[in-house]
Amino acid sequence: MSPLATLMLYLVAGTTLGLLALLSGIPAAPLAGALLGAGIVSMSGQLDQAVWPTGTRTILEIGIGTVIGTGLTRASLEQLQVLWKPALLITVTLVLTGIVIGLWSSRLLGIDPVVALLGAAPGGISGMSLVGAEFGVGAAVAALHAVRLITVLLVIPLVVRLVLPSSLGQP
Repeated sequence: MSPLATLMLYLVAGTTLGLLALLSGIPAAPLAGALLGAGIVSMSGQLDQAVWPTGTRTILEIGIGTVIGTGLTRASLEQLQVLWKPALLITVTLVLTGIVIGLWSSRLLGIDPVVALLGAAPGGISGMSLVGAEFGVGAAVAALHAVRLITVLLVIPLVVRLVLPSSLGQP
């Protein structure tokens, strides 16, 4: 099968599960669904690995950065003036915890330290997978982050509803 046809099948699988995931109502459902769709096809071993045309990755990185960047508004900056202390505390704590968990995972479970550190990092799946790809471990990092992301997307909204039921629907 030609590389373009193979890539198209991956795109169809990712798009199909991404769109179906919209029906689930979980946050970031299209991202998780597309990841699962393309991942299932890839893991099946029925197709060759997808080969992206030259420059496509750069375009996708720019697109992901733009999507994230457009979420940062003047209101975000105003909120950060109030929330800078918790933002700093949360960031430092998550980064240090990610480093510790990554190193422990590597040592205790015998996995590649690069995979463990990037997989335990608090970044999002798309960003960390792209960083992992730079180190040649993008698929492994994506797998770890996919498990984390899907778990967080399912568990945290439930915890919020159970722990803070009176705050739902309030700004």
